[in-house]
Amino acid sequence: MKKFDARLNVAWWALKIGLGAGPIIAGIDKFFNIIVNWEMYLSPVATKVVPINPSTFMHIVGVVEIIAGLVVLSRWTKIGSYVVMLWLLGIVGNLLTTGMFYDLAVRDVELAIAAFALSQLSAVREDSSREDERSNPRLAATA
Repeated sequence: MKKFDARLNVAWWALKIGLGAGPIIAGIDKFFNIIVNWEMYLSPVATKVVPINPSTFMHIVGVVEIIAGLVVLSRWTKIGSYVVMLWLLGIVGNLLTTGMFYDLAVRDVELAIAAFALSQLSAVREDSSREDERSNPRLAATA
């Protein structure tokens, strides 16, 4: 197998940093509402289903987003990007049931696609790394 192409490596890093930092920043802001008051995006359907107040719910959402972002930035990028993708699709479902914010729903679908692309690039990158280790035992010994 050929070495992981450097041009793809740049794309992988851009997606990894963006899809890791974004959820962390949004997650932290769920506690401070500096960027936006996040509760306004919470669907009335969600507030009926979840038996806690919207502020507490958004704090829980913030913690999940921070953890997901940290996983993307860790060595488990492939798994983290799948988590971020599914999380974003859940947000899309929530936004669609508000009856508004369709523009944000479309944006989050696009971000979910980017997270899927990161997972696929991560898989190829991992396979390439394993192939390099098999073909060059010295690399495996130093890793």
